[in-house]
Amino acid sequence: MFNLDQILTTLKTDQNAQRTAMTGAAGLAAGLLLGRGGFGDLAKMGAAAAIGGLAYKAWQNHQAQQGNTAPVERDRFVPPPQAGYQHEELSKTLVRAMIAATKADGQIDAAEKNEIFKKLETMPLGAEEKAFVFDELSSPLDINAVVARADSAEHGAEIYAASLVAITADTPAERAYLDALAHKLRLDPGLVAEIHKAAGAQSPSQGSGNAADYMPTSGV
Repeated sequence: MFNLDQILTTLKTDQNAQRTAMTGAAGLAAGLLLGRGGFGDLAKMGAAAAIGGLAYKAWQNHQAQQGNTAPVERDRFVPPPQAGYQHEELSKTLVRAMIAATKADGQIDAAEKNEIFKKLETMPLGAEEKAFVFDELSSPLDINAVVARADSAEHGAEIYAASLVAITADTPAERAYLDALAHKLRLDPGLVAEIHKAAGAQSPSQGSGNAADYMPTSGV
């Protein structure tokens, strides 16, 4: 079975993973999994559950601000353990979103790409996880492909949350990408703000992202 936690743990503990295209996955592990934004307890449940918990909390807060007191089903964000296929697909979706977000802030040249791939070959990942990361790192940035994985509003919020925690969002390009992603996912600005708050990230910038800028261009 596809193992998101194996990917993140490997990237987190590898000293050379804190650079270039791998900083997204490493950033999630070092930030979210080590408790950035107060999510250490959720992180103990696993990476997918941690991201789902972040989106769930933000969703609850946003609903409360809208005066909606109806309970929010947690399973809509974090599939139960027995839902193996759903959990696996969500894990792949979140990794895709994270890696895509790391591509928003510039290019990686051929030498850097070769170095990344050589290092990835030595990491203790399963064959499926290794092939998946290879493919995602090699593919061109396509925001529509990321958005297409959102089969519900709740999963859209999770995709945005995963993208947010994968990067520092401290450059115009990264902020523009997140803005374009929120627009394409049709996320309410209030919900986006709550996701940023739950993740301990700076407030979102609005109106700066053009989705056309993040159609297929080049791979990492």
